[in-house]
Amino acid sequence: MSEPPQLPAVHESYLPREHALHRPRHGKRQLVALVSALLFFTTPTLLWVFGMRPGEIENHKLAGFPSLGAGFGFFTDLPKWATDQLSFRAGAIDAAGAVSRGVFGEEPPLDQGSAANSGPIPAPPLQQPSAPKSGPAGPTLPTTTQAGFRNVVQGLDGWLYYGYDAESKCAPAQDIDTTMKRIEQLRQAVEASGRKFVFAVTPDKSTMVPQFLPDSYPGKDCSQAAAPNDWYKIITEGHSLDLRPALAASAARIGKPIYAPNDTHWRDEGGLVLARALADQLRPGISNSWQSAPSGQYDAVADLPLLLGKSGQFKTNQMYTLRPDGVTDRASEFLANIDTPVQRTAPPLAGTINQRTLIYGDSFSLASSRYLDAAFTNVTYLAYSTDKTTQAQAVDQFVNSEVVVLQAVERNVSGGLVPFTDEGFIQSVQTALAQHPVR
Repeated sequence: MSEPPQLPAVHESYLPREHALHRPRHGKRQLVALVSALLFFTTPTLLWVFGMRPGEIENHKLAGFPSLGAGFGFFTDLPKWATDQLSFRAGAIDAAGAVSRGVFGEEPPLDQGSAANSGPIPAPPLQQPSAPKSGPAGPTLPTTTQAGFRNVVQGLDGWLYYGYDAESKCAPAQDIDTTMKRIEQLRQAVEASGRKFVFAVTPDKSTMVPQFLPDSYPGKDCSQAAAPNDWYKIITEGHSLDLRPALAASAARIGKPIYAPNDTHWRDEGGLVLARALADQLRPGISNSWQSAPSGQYDAVADLPLLLGKSGQFKTNQMYTLRPDGVTDRASEFLANIDTPVQRTAPPLAGTINQRTLIYGDSFSLASSRYLDAAFTNVTYLAYSTDKTTQAQAVDQFVNSEVVVLQAVERNVSGGLVPFTDEGFIQSVQTALAQHPVR
């Protein structure tokens, strides 16, 4: 049998459409895609040539051009470089916000965490804000780690809330019972060495100012169910100072909340409450001689707008004097950071705590440092979450103190993000303090 004649080879696109091997040409589409890609990656360079410079709208250094020696990392880093270098990016974010507010009546969802953070306009990672006009520097806030939660909960009348307030209670890294047990172990280690120990949990903004929370938000039900139990254990098992009544009384006295609408921290009134509560706990009634009065206003960087990709927004706080003896104003400048130990000293006065005091705290200690300085004449501040101070250096600060104040914000305690509950750290403190008791 003779073989069938061989047909000339043809491109699959020339085959009849009914043929199983027919494939249409994509030449025009491929060309459009290539041109689009070329424009996207060369636009930043062209704009730079014509004098347009991108701004650092997210408080982080703009990404540089990726190295060709980075292997596949060159391709994964290229989109970040191109995105950062777009001169009109700030305008695009503003436009997205205007459309979202005008059409849907809400802010654009730039603050979604985890899985949701892969959208077309993902929320930027929050970096340390630039120094405020005056007052304490804005602290860094971690972004959410759980899918479904928000970095920022957008409340009523323009109020913003930190999403981790809810997430910490719904998905804690360590259960509250373990946290309280470890804090009690740390207390016993400190007190067994002859030192005094004070634990102070600073309430979340969502705890003290819940009236502006929206009707619905991720984590509402589980966080509100967990909060009463957490606070019960914080007060009864952790023996924390309960600052909530004094904070509520202070808010009633000034006629407004003492947490800023666009920031997760309290205003100066909260710092005064903390200083007074600590002093009275160490020496009951010592604050009876204190006098305080308004002394001007200042602007500080607001942290929550940064999680929404907005920079340059401030909160306005009322500053106060603090005269422990009723005469001498001892209120000082706010500390910039406490990643490494910072010591402040002053001559003793009537109404001051004069023992060597360690305040092992977080950003609320920073936000209160002006007034803590007035109450304590020999005080050292150190952040418990810093990676710039070793464990051995932190233990040394415990050894060098006569009073240990452990200050932590509610969300960190509820969420178990408290490194001082590490068993190895507690054992190191116990051993060192036992070797250096206070007599």
